[in-house]
Amino acid sequence: MSKPVIKVENLSKKYVIQHQQDSYKTFRGAITDAAKSLTKAINPRHKEEAKLVREEFWALNDVSFEIQQGDRVGIIGRNGAGKSTLLKILSRITEPTSGKIRISGRVASLLEVGTGFHPELTGRENIFLNGAILGMSKLEIQRKFDEIVDFAEIEKFLDTPVKRYSSGMYVRLAFAVAAHLEPEILIVDEVLAVGDAQFQKKCLGKMEEVGKQGRTVLFVSHNMGTITQLCTTGIYLAAGKVVQLGNINSVIGKYLAQGSSNNGKMTLVNNIEQVRKKKKLFFKQVCLVNDEYVESSELDVRYPFYVKFDYEVTQPVNNVDLSIRIHTSDGIAVLTSNQSDNTYGENLKTRNIGSYEASIEIPGMFLMPGSYMLSIAAHEPMVEIFDIHEHILLFTITETGTRYAKYNQSRETIGIIIANLPWSESTKGLDKLDFVETFSKST
Repeated sequence: MSKPVIKVENLSKKYVIQHQQDSYKTFRGAITDAAKSLTKAINPRHKEEAKLVREEFWALNDVSFEIQQGDRVGIIGRNGAGKSTLLKILSRITEPTSGKIRISGRVASLLEVGTGFHPELTGRENIFLNGAILGMSKLEIQRKFDEIVDFAEIEKFLDTPVKRYSSGMYVRLAFAVAAHLEPEILIVDEVLAVGDAQFQKKCLGKMEEVGKQGRTVLFVSHNMGTITQLCTTGIYLAAGKVVQLGNINSVIGKYLAQGSSNNGKMTLVNNIEQVRKKKKLFFKQVCLVNDEYVESSELDVRYPFYVKFDYEVTQPVNNVDLSIRIHTSDGIAVLTSNQSDNTYGENLKTRNIGSYEASIEIPGMFLMPGSYMLSIAAHEPMVEIFDIHEHILLFTITETGTRYAKYNQSRETIGIIIANLPWSESTKGLDKLDFVETFSKST
């Protein structure tokens, strides 16, 4: 068994945060504060006692895992889960509160725009500086120098201090340096989102190449499609703890399923009176109904099913469009449908105050058997989102003896959509009579 390149044991990180005891001020409190300020101005010796509360916050709590050489690891979780803290500790930017980390090999990290760059130095000088930090000789850096400059596309600004670079230029150069100076371990946070789409694609290709060369990649992103494309292993963090570690598809499925309902129905509003005060339009409930009009999350691949939702309008709104989106359980978007797609203009109209019901039919023999997630939204196109709920229902399309059952293969192999497409065939180089004669002689 190979020795892990990263071994994390019982890792924890604690921060102490301070905040005022009262998180909000009443009108009386504002008057009191004004009086205190006046007293302090008249009598400088007056000391105001600040009511600050010290609170412990555990960004990471008893985290343990191992990463093997060549693993491409996607680290996922909601905001505040501890992802960035973990990467900073692995990059030796932040000290852990407790626990052990063992890392074998050189680490290059790209966690924030300009990480590791000296703003007063030029792009050229920062390339050599970063290489030296990674322990590379001047000769090794020179050997990679042209590749780095070409990848970053900053040749014209190579001798300009990086403090004058735009955020996009910063990221291009920082990533090029981190990826090309041959680290054994490459750590990348979602800073790549700063770059343009073409450069992001280029970076993903480079990270994939680095992984195939036997080097290790750790990548944080909220884009599940990108994570699925790049990574083979996943770590799901929540509230500073590891929820799941393993195959990337199963880890993403677990992440997306958190907070979702899998019984075919979900109530979306707890305190309806409070929501009425805040939103012009809001969803109250969503459910899945099978072909026999029974609520269910287990749906027969052969028959249609329906997405039904109840919503309420609290004040007249114009140009309302309702939408659904279906994802695979590992986060890949399958389809988006808008209420206005087939009747554009008719449904983009004023909704008056009141309660409404809407539904959409998903045909049978359309989605391949497997697990899916449902999201819904109400919006005025390109103007305003009135209400949105993502990944709220988990449902399964079950195989019930269709023609695809004989292949005994997953949708990852066959595809996501079932489609009867028209085929045609004709002879080439022979007219119909010649073809018949040739066929008769051969048989």
